[in-house]
Amino acid sequence: MFNKYLEDYEVGERWISNSRTITEADLVMFSAFSGDWFPLHTDKEYAANTIYKQRIAHGMLILSVSTGLLHFEKGVVVAFYGMERVRFVKPTFIGDTIHLETEVIDILEKDEKTGIITIKVDIKKQTGATVAVNQMKMLINKRP
Repeated sequence: MFNKYLEDYEVGERWISNSRTITEADLVMFSAFSGDWFPLHTDKEYAANTIYKQRIAHGMLILSVSTGLLHFEKGVVVAFYGMERVRFVKPTFIGDTIHLETEVIDILEKDEKTGIITIKVDIKKQTGATVAVNQMKMLINKRP
């Protein structure tokens, strides 16, 4: 997605990522890394007695995995600039396979060398259901 210089993007441009399956190991490793051991993510018996009836992936895990599904071209991308309007709209379960559907919604020149690309991100699972949404901003180089 982020493999072109600022001038090469157009508002309305769309892109679909590869997919990735969320595993139990992902939940355990994310819990260890983040320190978030909330039982909805880590306790099978606790989660069985919730509205979800099973463990769900951490929302922040899903956002983290989603960044790994994007393509960042060295020399084009300057930095991650931010994320807005983040919502977790449906649960992601162990065994769900997620992918991204994106659309460029804004292109803003920042200075003589860079600009900001804003994309709408829908994180979807294999059923077609959207599990999370956000607007991601990336600082991108202009053509040298």
